[in-house]
Amino acid sequence: MAGQRQAHPNERFGAVVTACATVLFAEAVIGLIAAFVWGQTQEGPLTPINPMSLFLLVIAAPFLVAAAYVFGAILTVTAVTPLLRTAAWLGRRFSGREAWWWVPAATAAATAPPVLAGAILTDTGPLAGLAGWLAATAALTAPALVARRLLLPNRPRLSGRAMFWRAAMFGTLASVSAFTLAGIALSAGIGYEPPLLNAEQAAGTYSDGRGGTLTLTADGRVTASRLHTFDFSSPGEPLVRECSGIGVWNPGPADSPYVRQVDVSVDACPVDIDGFDVHGTREAPKLYATVGDPDAGEFYILRRAY
Repeated sequence: MAGQRQAHPNERFGAVVTACATVLFAEAVIGLIAAFVWGQTQEGPLTPINPMSLFLLVIAAPFLVAAAYVFGAILTVTAVTPLLRTAAWLGRRFSGREAWWWVPAATAAATAPPVLAGAILTDTGPLAGLAGWLAATAALTAPALVARRLLLPNRPRLSGRAMFWRAAMFGTLASVSAFTLAGIALSAGIGYEPPLLNAEQAAGTYSDGRGGTLTLTADGRVTASRLHTFDFSSPGEPLVRECSGIGVWNPGPADSPYVRQVDVSVDACPVDIDGFDVHGTREAPKLYATVGDPDAGEFYILRRAY
């Protein structure tokens, strides 16, 4: 068309890579928000936030963003572009013309085998596998549709800078919306809450599944049998000992009618056992004890056997 500048092929390719990488980066941010919300719904103690880790994250943020864009560019070349070509071929082959809906169709077919293989290898349930497939399909479909818009011959050409700012604007809006919705959902109470148990309901025998048991009675007595304790006095892996004996337990804060924490004291143990947090459900409570550094997120878990 007269008066319209024709984009150089390298410029078009650069615009596609820039736009797709920006979309993928925004999707990664939304994915992290979704993963955080999902983590809040899962049973178990929350890992405390380390201020030093946050400080290092802020310092490393520019490098992480640059690495994310490099990864997005690689993914654009190795995945998005082949998907677009496949979708165009399918459209011409089966309907005689290219159509946008061939993009999600081709993406769904391409992501199904690796997601299915991953679900089998990790023993993931059907619903989790289906959710992963839909998420992978959506994550690749969005940048592919953006790239298709840039490559359409009958649409005005857009530079890489223009597409970057458009994708960044909509990506920021989507990220802020996801963050807001996550805050509303967590405020509404979708996060995991430990069961509310009194001393009688918390009483019972808890097993670690490896021969160790802890029996609590409603009157505050406890019997430990081959219960694991951990000694971190030497470097490397903690030294695990088995504890057996009789002692007492306290149901946590005295001003609460519910058992929030089981503080155990058994004199016969080589290392004191304390600080079991009550989690699980009302019908199947569990006791969690932090092993080592609280930031590591490793726990010794006891499940009520009877």
